[in-house]
Amino acid sequence: MAVQAQYLAYVLEQLAGLGTVRTRRMFGGVGLYGGELFFGLIDDDTLFFKTDESNAAEYQARRMPRFMPPANRPLGPMGYHQVPAEIIEDGESLVAWARKALAVALSAQAKNARKPRRVKSAAMPVRKKAAGKKAAMRKRARAKPRKKR
Repeated sequence: MAVQAQYLAYVLEQLAGLGTVRTRRMFGGVGLYGGELFFGLIDDDTLFFKTDESNAAEYQARRMPRFMPPANRPLGPMGYHQVPAEIIEDGESLVAWARKALAVALSAQAKNARKPRRVKSAAMPVRKKAAGKKAAMRKRARAKPRKKR
């Protein structure tokens, strides 16, 4: 699952037309970021881009496999497809495919932003009357135990 420095440098060189691409080591691989958008990953010196229904057909037409996490991580296929070698070798094509992957990442981010988040309810204030009952119960519990009959 290691990523060789030469392969990473090559991919970043091919993606130069995209602008600034940041990398982040993760789970033995490398994540690719355009701004704050996670759009691709490299695992075992294999490049994968983020896909959805808008761009997956291009990958499927070339019979490119989906990214599968290692066997010790029991997740199914994820929304990333392997980028074909002929696309990686052509810098302009790779940048075009990367832009589509960025659009997918942006769309996914927008969908997640629209989902209503569960709001944790604030703790209910303890009423004095209820607090008084609890205190009385604790006081009785500390008192001498009753004799059993």
